[in-house]
Amino acid sequence: MQTVLVTGATGCVGSALALMLHARGDRLRILRRETSDTRLLEGIPAEEFVGDICDETLLSRAAEGCDVVFHAAAIVSFSRSIRDEQFRVNVQGTRCIAEACLARGVGTLIHTSSVTTIGRAKRRMPADEETPLDRRTAGGYKLSKILAEEEIHRAVKAGLRAVIVNPSVIIGERDARFHGGQLIRSVKRGWLPFAIEGGMNVVYSGDVARGMILAAEGGRTGERYILAGENQTHRQIFSRAAELIGGRPPIGTLPSAWVRALGTVMEGISNLFGTEGPLSRDLAGLVGEYFWFSAAKAERELGFTPTPFDQTILAAYNWYVRNGYLR
Repeated sequence: MQTVLVTGATGCVGSALALMLHARGDRLRILRRETSDTRLLEGIPAEEFVGDICDETLLSRAAEGCDVVFHAAAIVSFSRSIRDEQFRVNVQGTRCIAEACLARGVGTLIHTSSVTTIGRAKRRMPADEETPLDRRTAGGYKLSKILAEEEIHRAVKAGLRAVIVNPSVIIGERDARFHGGQLIRSVKRGWLPFAIEGGMNVVYSGDVARGMILAAEGGRTGERYILAGENQTHRQIFSRAAELIGGRPPIGTLPSAWVRALGTVMEGISNLFGTEGPLSRDLAGLVGEYFWFSAAKAERELGFTPTPFDQTILAAYNWYVRNGYLR
Protein backbone atom coordinates (compact mmCIF):
# COMPACT_ATOMS: atom_id res chain seq x y z
CA MET A 1 0.00 0.00 0.00
CA GLN A 2 1.33 3.40 -1.00
CA THR A 3 0.43 6.95 -0.06
CA VAL A 4 -0.33 8.88 -3.24
CA LEU A 5 -1.32 12.46 -3.98
CA VAL A 6 -3.32 13.42 -7.07
CA THR A 7 -3.64 16.99 -8.28
CA GLY A 8 -6.45 17.65 -10.74
CA ALA A 9 -8.42 14.77 -9.23
CA THR A 10 -11.76 16.47 -9.87
CA GLY A 11 -11.21 16.33 -13.64
CA CYS A 12 -11.67 13.62 -16.24
CA VAL A 13 -8.29 11.89 -16.03
CA GLY A 14 -7.65 12.74 -12.40
CA SER A 15 -10.90 11.16 -11.21
CA ALA A 16 -10.30 8.04 -13.32
CA LEU A 17 -6.84 7.81 -11.78
CA ALA A 18 -8.21 8.31 -8.26
CA LEU A 19 -10.69 5.49 -8.80
CA MET A 20 -7.94 3.13 -9.96
CA LEU A 21 -5.65 4.02 -7.08
CA HIS A 22 -8.44 3.50 -4.56
CA ALA A 23 -9.38 0.17 -6.16
CA ARG A 24 -5.84 -1.16 -5.70
CA GLY A 25 -5.77 -0.12 -2.06
CA ASP A 26 -3.56 2.97 -2.03
CA ARG A 27 -3.96 5.67 0.62
CA LEU A 28 -5.32 8.48 -1.53
CA ARG A 29 -4.85 12.21 -1.11
CA ILE A 30 -6.19 14.86 -3.43
CA LEU A 31 -5.34 18.51 -3.88
CA ARG A 32 -8.19 20.67 -5.10
CA ARG A 33 -9.42 24.24 -5.20
CA GLU A 34 -12.09 25.38 -2.80
CA THR A 35 -14.47 25.96 -5.72
CA SER A 36 -13.89 22.56 -7.38
CA ASP A 37 -16.87 20.44 -8.35
CA THR A 38 -16.25 17.15 -6.52
CA ARG A 39 -19.11 15.10 -7.98
CA LEU A 40 -16.73 12.93 -10.02
CA LEU A 41 -15.09 11.79 -6.79
CA GLU A 42 -18.25 10.66 -5.03
CA GLY A 43 -17.72 7.28 -3.40
CA ILE A 44 -13.91 7.54 -3.55
CA PRO A 45 -12.52 8.06 -0.03
CA ALA A 46 -9.57 10.44 0.06
CA GLU A 47 -7.83 12.89 2.34
CA GLU A 48 -8.45 16.34 0.88
CA PHE A 49 -6.10 19.30 0.80
CA VAL A 50 -8.05 22.36 -0.27
CA GLY A 51 -6.45 25.52 -1.60
CA ASP A 52 -4.26 26.99 -4.30
CA ILE A 53 -1.75 24.93 -6.25
CA CYS A 54 0.93 27.54 -5.56
CA ASP A 55 0.39 27.55 -1.78
CA GLU A 56 3.76 26.26 -0.54
CA THR A 57 2.52 25.45 2.97
CA LEU A 58 -0.44 23.48 1.64
CA LEU A 59 1.71 21.58 -0.86
CA SER A 60 4.26 20.73 1.80
CA ARG A 61 1.55 19.20 3.99
CA ALA A 62 -0.02 17.34 1.06
CA ALA A 63 3.28 15.88 -0.17
CA GLU A 64 4.65 14.89 3.23
CA GLY A 65 4.99 11.09 3.45
CA CYS A 66 3.89 10.49 -0.15
CA ASP A 67 5.40 7.72 -2.20
CA VAL A 68 4.05 9.06 -5.50
CA VAL A 69 2.57 12.37 -6.62
CA PHE A 70 0.48 12.37 -9.80
CA HIS A 71 0.30 15.92 -11.15
CA ALA A 72 -2.71 16.23 -13.47
CA ALA A 73 -3.94 19.73 -12.60
CA ALA A 74 -3.90 22.21 -15.48
CA ILE A 75 -6.04 24.77 -17.25
CA VAL A 76 -6.86 23.33 -20.67
CA SER A 77 -8.00 26.25 -22.78
CA PHE A 78 -7.12 28.02 -26.02
CA SER A 79 -8.73 31.29 -24.96
CA ARG A 80 -6.47 34.32 -24.69
CA SER A 81 -8.69 35.89 -22.01
CA ILE A 82 -7.37 33.56 -19.26
CA ARG A 83 -3.77 33.37 -20.45
CA ASP A 84 -2.21 34.82 -17.28
CA GLU A 85 -4.06 32.43 -14.98
CA GLN A 86 -3.28 29.52 -17.31
CA PHE A 87 0.45 30.21 -17.08
CA ARG A 88 0.25 30.66 -13.31
CA VAL A 89 -1.43 27.30 -12.82
CA ASN A 90 0.29 25.29 -15.57
CA VAL A 91 3.83 26.60 -15.18
CA GLN A 92 4.19 28.08 -11.71
CA GLY A 93 1.93 25.37 -10.29
CA THR A 94 4.16 22.66 -11.76
CA ARG A 95 7.24 24.37 -10.31
CA CYS A 96 5.61 24.47 -6.87
CA ILE A 97 4.61 20.80 -7.04
CA ALA A 98 8.13 19.76 -8.08
CA GLU A 99 9.72 21.84 -5.33
CA ALA A 100 7.38 20.34 -2.72
CA CYS A 101 8.29 16.83 -3.90
CA LEU A 102 11.99 17.62 -3.60
CA ALA A 103 11.59 19.20 -0.18
CA ARG A 104 9.52 16.33 1.21
CA GLY A 105 11.51 13.49 -0.33
CA VAL A 106 8.68 12.17 -2.50
CA GLY A 107 9.75 9.00 -4.29
CA THR A 108 8.23 9.70 -7.71
CA LEU A 109 6.47 12.55 -9.50
CA ILE A 110 4.38 11.80 -12.59
CA HIS A 111 3.70 14.92 -14.61
CA THR A 112 0.81 14.97 -17.07
CA SER A 113 1.86 17.06 -20.05
CA SER A 114 0.45 16.94 -23.59
CA VAL A 115 1.40 15.98 -27.14
CA THR A 116 1.33 19.71 -27.89
CA THR A 117 4.92 19.79 -26.58
CA ILE A 118 6.01 17.38 -29.32
CA GLY A 119 6.69 18.30 -32.94
CA ARG A 120 4.82 17.00 -35.97
CA ALA A 121 6.36 14.47 -38.31
CA LYS A 122 6.38 15.05 -42.05
CA ARG A 123 4.30 13.33 -44.73
CA ARG A 124 1.48 12.41 -42.34
CA MET A 125 3.72 10.11 -40.33
CA PRO A 126 3.14 9.74 -36.58
CA ALA A 127 5.48 11.76 -34.37
CA ASP A 128 7.30 10.25 -31.41
CA GLU A 129 9.00 11.59 -28.29
CA GLU A 130 12.09 12.61 -30.27
CA THR A 131 10.29 14.57 -33.00
CA PRO A 132 11.64 18.14 -32.66
CA LEU A 133 9.28 21.01 -31.92
CA ASP A 134 9.65 24.46 -33.46
CA ARG A 135 9.11 26.65 -30.40
CA ARG A 136 8.60 29.69 -32.60
CA THR A 137 5.11 28.36 -33.29
CA ALA A 138 4.32 27.89 -29.60
CA GLY A 139 1.93 30.14 -27.73
CA GLY A 140 -0.87 29.94 -25.22
CA TYR A 141 -1.68 26.49 -23.90
CA LYS A 142 1.13 24.84 -25.88
CA LEU A 143 3.78 27.18 -24.50
CA SER A 144 2.49 26.74 -20.95
CA LYS A 145 2.93 22.96 -21.25
CA ILE A 146 6.41 23.33 -22.77
CA LEU A 147 7.49 25.55 -19.89
CA ALA A 148 5.92 23.16 -17.37
CA GLU A 149 8.03 20.31 -18.76
CA GLU A 150 11.11 22.47 -18.33
CA GLU A 151 10.23 22.82 -14.65
CA ILE A 152 10.14 19.02 -14.40
CA HIS A 153 13.54 18.68 -16.05
CA ARG A 154 15.00 21.22 -13.62
CA ALA A 155 13.65 19.17 -10.72
CA VAL A 156 15.16 16.00 -12.20
CA LYS A 157 18.56 17.68 -12.32
CA ALA A 158 18.06 18.55 -8.65
CA GLY A 159 17.59 14.86 -7.83
CA LEU A 160 13.85 14.18 -8.20
CA ARG A 161 12.65 10.99 -9.87
CA ALA A 162 10.07 12.43 -12.26
CA VAL A 163 8.49 11.03 -15.41
CA ILE A 164 6.40 12.88 -18.01
CA VAL A 165 3.40 11.46 -19.86
CA ASN A 166 2.08 13.14 -23.01
CA PRO A 167 -1.54 12.23 -23.79
CA SER A 168 -3.16 13.05 -27.12
CA VAL A 169 -6.82 14.23 -27.34
CA ILE A 170 -8.51 12.63 -24.33
CA ILE A 171 -12.03 11.21 -24.59
CA GLY A 172 -13.82 9.05 -22.06
CA GLU A 173 -16.04 8.94 -19.02
CA ARG A 174 -16.09 11.85 -16.54
CA ASP A 175 -15.26 14.53 -19.10
CA ALA A 176 -17.96 16.70 -17.56
CA ARG A 177 -16.41 19.89 -18.95
CA PHE A 178 -16.57 18.57 -22.52
CA HIS A 179 -12.93 19.00 -23.47
CA GLY A 180 -12.36 16.06 -25.84
CA GLY A 181 -15.99 15.09 -25.32
CA GLN A 182 -17.13 18.18 -27.22
CA LEU A 183 -16.65 16.02 -30.31
CA ILE A 184 -19.34 13.61 -29.11
CA ARG A 185 -21.82 16.33 -28.18
CA SER A 186 -21.31 18.16 -31.46
CA VAL A 187 -21.67 15.03 -33.60
CA LYS A 188 -24.75 13.87 -31.70
CA ARG A 189 -26.49 17.22 -32.03
CA GLY A 190 -25.54 17.76 -35.65
CA TRP A 191 -23.32 20.75 -34.97
CA LEU A 192 -20.60 19.50 -37.35
CA PRO A 193 -22.12 19.43 -40.84
CA PHE A 194 -18.59 19.80 -42.22
CA ALA A 195 -15.33 18.18 -41.23
CA ILE A 196 -12.05 20.08 -41.17
CA GLU A 197 -8.82 19.32 -42.95
CA GLY A 198 -6.06 17.44 -41.15
CA GLY A 199 -6.24 14.74 -38.52
CA MET A 200 -5.66 13.90 -34.88
CA ASN A 201 -5.11 11.14 -32.39
CA VAL A 202 -7.69 10.18 -29.75
CA VAL A 203 -6.82 8.35 -26.53
CA TYR A 204 -9.17 6.85 -23.94
CA SER A 205 -9.15 8.63 -20.57
CA GLY A 206 -8.86 5.32 -18.72
CA ASP A 207 -5.75 4.49 -20.76
CA VAL A 208 -4.17 7.78 -19.72
CA ALA A 209 -4.84 7.02 -16.04
CA ARG A 210 -3.39 3.52 -16.44
CA GLY A 211 -0.44 4.94 -18.36
CA MET A 212 0.32 7.27 -15.47
CA ILE A 213 0.39 4.35 -13.04
CA LEU A 214 2.60 2.36 -15.41
CA ALA A 215 4.94 5.34 -15.70
CA ALA A 216 5.21 5.50 -11.90
CA GLU A 217 6.05 1.80 -11.77
CA GLY A 218 8.49 1.52 -14.66
CA GLY A 219 9.10 4.85 -16.39
CA ARG A 220 12.65 6.10 -16.72
CA THR A 221 13.54 9.27 -14.85
CA GLY A 222 13.34 12.39 -17.00
CA GLU A 223 11.78 10.56 -19.95
CA ARG A 224 8.60 11.40 -21.84
CA TYR A 225 6.01 8.80 -22.84
CA ILE A 226 3.33 9.50 -25.43
CA LEU A 227 -0.04 8.01 -24.46
CA ALA A 228 -1.99 7.79 -27.69
CA GLY A 229 -4.59 5.76 -29.56
CA GLU A 230 -5.49 5.60 -33.24
CA ASN A 231 -4.44 8.16 -35.87
CA GLN A 232 -7.27 9.23 -38.18
CA THR A 233 -8.31 12.18 -40.32
CA HIS A 234 -10.89 14.51 -38.84
CA ARG A 235 -13.44 13.37 -41.38
CA GLN A 236 -12.85 9.73 -40.46
CA ILE A 237 -13.27 10.57 -36.78
CA PHE A 238 -16.43 12.62 -37.22
CA SER A 239 -18.01 10.09 -39.56
CA ARG A 240 -17.23 7.04 -37.43
CA ALA A 241 -18.34 8.74 -34.21
CA ALA A 242 -21.64 9.69 -35.87
CA GLU A 243 -22.15 6.10 -37.00
CA LEU A 244 -21.47 4.75 -33.51
CA ILE A 245 -23.71 7.09 -31.52
CA GLY A 246 -26.44 7.85 -34.02
CA GLY A 247 -25.26 11.34 -34.87
CA ARG A 248 -25.05 13.27 -38.12
CA PRO A 249 -21.94 12.62 -40.26
CA PRO A 250 -20.24 15.50 -42.10
CA ILE A 251 -21.30 16.14 -45.68
CA GLY A 252 -18.00 17.71 -46.70
CA THR A 253 -14.75 19.31 -45.56
CA LEU A 254 -14.23 23.02 -44.90
CA PRO A 255 -11.10 24.71 -46.27
CA SER A 256 -8.62 25.60 -43.55
CA ALA A 257 -8.69 29.30 -44.44
CA TRP A 258 -12.42 29.45 -43.72
CA VAL A 259 -11.96 27.84 -40.32
CA ARG A 260 -9.17 30.25 -39.36
CA ALA A 261 -11.36 33.21 -40.30
CA LEU A 262 -14.23 31.77 -38.29
CA GLY A 263 -11.91 31.32 -35.29
CA THR A 264 -11.01 35.01 -35.34
CA VAL A 265 -14.68 36.02 -35.48
CA MET A 266 -15.75 33.62 -32.72
CA GLU A 267 -12.93 34.70 -30.44
CA GLY A 268 -13.98 38.31 -30.88
CA ILE A 269 -17.54 37.43 -29.93
CA SER A 270 -16.37 35.41 -26.92
CA ASN A 271 -14.21 38.29 -25.69
CA LEU A 272 -17.10 40.70 -26.11
CA PHE A 273 -19.36 38.64 -23.86
CA GLY A 274 -16.64 37.42 -21.51
CA THR A 275 -17.14 33.75 -22.34
CA GLU A 276 -15.05 30.96 -23.86
CA GLY A 277 -16.40 29.82 -27.21
CA PRO A 278 -15.82 26.50 -28.99
CA LEU A 279 -13.26 27.99 -31.40
CA SER A 280 -10.44 30.48 -30.94
CA ARG A 281 -7.71 31.89 -33.17
CA ASP A 282 -5.09 29.62 -31.60
CA LEU A 283 -7.25 26.53 -32.00
CA ALA A 284 -8.29 27.40 -35.54
CA GLY A 285 -4.65 27.92 -36.43
CA LEU A 286 -4.07 24.20 -35.91
CA VAL A 287 -6.56 23.20 -38.60
CA GLY A 288 -5.06 21.40 -41.57
CA GLU A 289 -2.27 19.83 -39.55
CA TYR A 290 -1.97 16.12 -38.87
CA PHE A 291 -1.50 15.62 -35.14
CA TRP A 292 -0.61 11.95 -35.38
CA PHE A 293 1.47 10.28 -32.71
CA SER A 294 3.03 6.95 -31.86
CA ALA A 295 2.69 5.31 -28.44
CA ALA A 296 5.33 2.69 -29.34
CA LYS A 297 7.75 3.79 -26.60
CA ALA A 298 5.06 3.54 -23.90
CA GLU A 299 3.95 0.19 -25.27
CA ARG A 300 7.50 -1.12 -25.35
CA GLU A 301 8.79 0.22 -22.02
CA LEU A 302 5.67 0.50 -19.88
CA GLY A 303 3.36 -2.17 -21.26
CA PHE A 304 0.85 0.48 -22.34
CA THR A 305 -2.06 -0.88 -24.42
CA PRO A 306 -4.39 1.62 -26.14
CA THR A 307 -8.14 1.04 -26.30
CA PRO A 308 -9.65 0.95 -29.82
CA PHE A 309 -11.34 4.13 -31.06
CA ASP A 310 -14.83 2.61 -31.21
CA GLN A 311 -14.72 1.49 -27.58
CA THR A 312 -13.41 4.90 -26.52
CA ILE A 313 -16.26 6.79 -28.20
CA LEU A 314 -18.93 4.42 -26.88
CA ALA A 315 -17.56 4.52 -23.33
CA ALA A 316 -17.74 8.30 -23.27
CA TYR A 317 -21.11 8.48 -25.01
CA ASN A 318 -22.74 5.92 -22.70
CA TRP A 319 -21.45 7.81 -19.65
CA TYR A 320 -22.90 11.06 -20.97
CA VAL A 321 -26.25 9.40 -21.57
CA ARG A 322 -26.37 7.71 -18.16
CA ASN A 323 -25.58 10.96 -16.40
CA GLY A 324 -27.90 13.20 -18.39
CA TYR A 325 -25.31 15.29 -20.19
CA LEU A 326 -26.86 14.87 -23.66
CA ARG A 327 -30.47 15.79 -22.96
